[in-house]
Amino acid sequence: MEISSRIARINVFLLCLLCFSEFQGVTSLGINYGQLGNNLLEPEKVLDLLSSLKVTKARIYDTNPQVLTAFANSGVELMVTIENAMLGQLMNPQAALQWVNAHIKPYVPATKISSIAVGNEVFTDDDTTVLLDNLVPAMVSIQTALTQLGLDSNIKVSTPCSLAVLEESYPPSAGSFKTEVAGVMSQLLQFLQTTKAPFWINAYPYFAYKDSPNKISLDYVLFNPNSGMIDPYTKLHYDNMLYAQVDAAIFAMARLGFNGIEVKVSETGWPSKGDANEIGATLQNAAIYNRNLMRRQLANEGTPLRPRMRLEIYVFALFNENMKPGPTSERNYGLFQPDGTMAYNVGLSDLSTTSTTSSTSTASISDLTSSATKSTTMDFHQSWVSCIFVCVVTFQVYMRRPF
Repeated sequence: MEISSRIARINVFLLCLLCFSEFQGVTSLGINYGQLGNNLLEPEKVLDLLSSLKVTKARIYDTNPQVLTAFANSGVELMVTIENAMLGQLMNPQAALQWVNAHIKPYVPATKISSIAVGNEVFTDDDTTVLLDNLVPAMVSIQTALTQLGLDSNIKVSTPCSLAVLEESYPPSAGSFKTEVAGVMSQLLQFLQTTKAPFWINAYPYFAYKDSPNKISLDYVLFNPNSGMIDPYTKLHYDNMLYAQVDAAIFAMARLGFNGIEVKVSETGWPSKGDANEIGATLQNAAIYNRNLMRRQLANEGTPLRPRMRLEIYVFALFNENMKPGPTSERNYGLFQPDGTMAYNVGLSDLSTTSTTSSTSTASISDLTSSATKSTTMDFHQSWVSCIFVCVVTFQVYMRRPF
């Protein structure tokens, strides 16, 4: 009897250890999977690529049924997008219900659709006036449809905004929205607050540097070591522009009376090639920006204003897309070439260190050996030591306790 009791106690201890062994210190960042190319990998091969890189979140710019089907049972969270041109139609609750029934319901829960982006950069679209009138009503109709179908608990509804919605962004504490969008922005923020959905922003320090390379430090926008800046009002120190941009958006929301809404970065990236006038669009800068960004993600960092809230980021983009219009840079944001080979070394595969095997394409990706990684490892080890201590104490108590 005594032996069996001790065995039972040991089993309890081992079970406790197994539970704690599942503790992970790093959550994978997301990536934007654009499809404006005529030479891209099939969705099934894209999923294999993402899986090999341990990427667990992706954003697509439509509801492509091939992608939604291919990603079934993969565990990859998908943000899907409703095109801007659809907003007017989806203001109608019945039309929204039909859309959700056709584009969302058939794929869940097998495909892990976690959010719906209603439009993209609607506030700065060429047809802004009409779209702004349609935006929030369309979001309400989609939310209502999700609720009617019992899908609202797992799927959030929001809309990615360009940072061009800000009138002021420097210093971050001066963050404010442009007067012409403040009315609809208040309606949007009220919706997000009510539904507990995040405020998505597309933030590109590259554009700020390109426009003012003589005034803005390249190291500051690339996350390289630099003196940074101190916000004169909050006294917070910023060593990179992306975090400053995010906090400016938080202050802008506060000026409209909204606090506590989480800000997530739906797009950020750096082009590896550009036209002659696109200063800074080089392969070296792109590699540095994305590598340093991923190191910050490994460290589970928040911004100076919200240091304890991990900033969720979707990198733009997975592939170079040869059919994107605009300047050369638009077709050169990808971490990968259309055939799945790397555009440059960025260290993405090291977001997870649990895999013991790698394909040829991912084995050559450079190691991440930054201080941020060391810091994350240290935090994980400290948490692990605490867990072990609790388990040991529990074990000792159980072993000494008579039944």
